[in-house]
Amino acid sequence: MIIDGKAIAAALRREVAAGVEAMQRERGVTPGLAVVLVGEDPASQVYVRSKATATREAGMGSFEHKLPADTAEARLLALIAELNQRADVHGILVQLPLPKHIDASKVIEAIDPAKDVDGFHPVNVGRLAIGEPALAPCTPTGCLVLAKTVRPELAGLDAVVIGRSNIVGKPMAQLLLGQSCTVTIAHSRTRNLPDVVRRADIVVAAVGRAEMVRGSWIKPGATVIDVGIQRVEDGAGKSRLVGDVAFAEAAEVAGAITPVPGGVGPMTIACLLKNTLEAARATPR
Repeated sequence: MIIDGKAIAAALRREVAAGVEAMQRERGVTPGLAVVLVGEDPASQVYVRSKATATREAGMGSFEHKLPADTAEARLLALIAELNQRADVHGILVQLPLPKHIDASKVIEAIDPAKDVDGFHPVNVGRLAIGEPALAPCTPTGCLVLAKTVRPELAGLDAVVIGRSNIVGKPMAQLLLGQSCTVTIAHSRTRNLPDVVRRADIVVAAVGRAEMVRGSWIKPGATVIDVGIQRVEDGAGKSRLVGDVAFAEAAEVAGAITPVPGGVGPMTIACLLKNTLEAARATPR
């Protein structure tokens, strides 16, 4: 089974749009998302445009703030303080990476946790860790949604998360624990990594190394969620996008697997919209 992230993300976005419409009708409130971009990183510009388009398509308010690369840290913090106070802004996202002269941790901590739709604020990280309701990071949230389309009940399954980043690996492990999975976090220092992966009913690969996870590592029937995306040369002067998993090999063994592209990627923005709607719903009347 190839897990169709595009179709699942589209369904989630329709669900969010319906929730936005209901909120406008019942409370007279339009959820609003503010996205802040500092500098002119080409990939970040593409992401910001995609997020703005998706936000408007969902019927939400979209507020874009594009600042030059030499913006002072104090100026960015002042903007965040302003957005924290705005009643029409329910979600705030500062596009990473930031220029080197700006302390990303200080910026993330300046965002009101109730508006932290990226799920990176220490308050949301802590709440997720202790099993309290929290805004969770969008990519791992999307991964969980995809895994549950294969098996709605995950309790008792063995899950291996390859990668320990704050953005994907660690929150992914917390979300799977919240589903009562038995979770192992594997990383670059893990011994006998193929053997660790072979026992997993669910594999989430988020290590950033092209096709590192081989088909021989996969337990027959396992669900494989591939977060990675890299462009590699094919030897004939052309390039192609691949994930962290050797797709053709793994697809022969896995029960279900996400493709790259078209798997996890579309879910990230859909879950960002979902988080923004949830943040708006949690705002006191």
